[in-house]
Amino acid sequence: MLQDIADGIQKGLKDNTFDGSLKFDCGDDGVIVLIDNQATTQDQDADCTIRISQENLTKLLTGKLNPMTGVALGKLKISGNMGVAMKLGQLLG
Repeated sequence: MLQDIADGIQKGLKDNTFDGSLKFDCGDDGVIVLIDNQATTQDQDADCTIRISQENLTKLLTGKLNPMTGVALGKLKISGNMGVAMKLGQLLG
């Protein structure tokens, strides 16, 4: 399932660029890392990590979960470089 999400993110990156590195940490389900304008499910260090369930990641990427609301409700936790997390908002917007 995460590979499908990563593939979808990769398609979205064709028309956009993403500077920096960002990791979606979905716990036991795995990770998706955006780095060098690529989306991969191979775990590696990133400038910013977002801890989120796979279900909420899908909602976030489809616009059904507002990032600020998600943080406020504890549905996602951000650590590391907040500037990178803000770039994600521009990419999704």
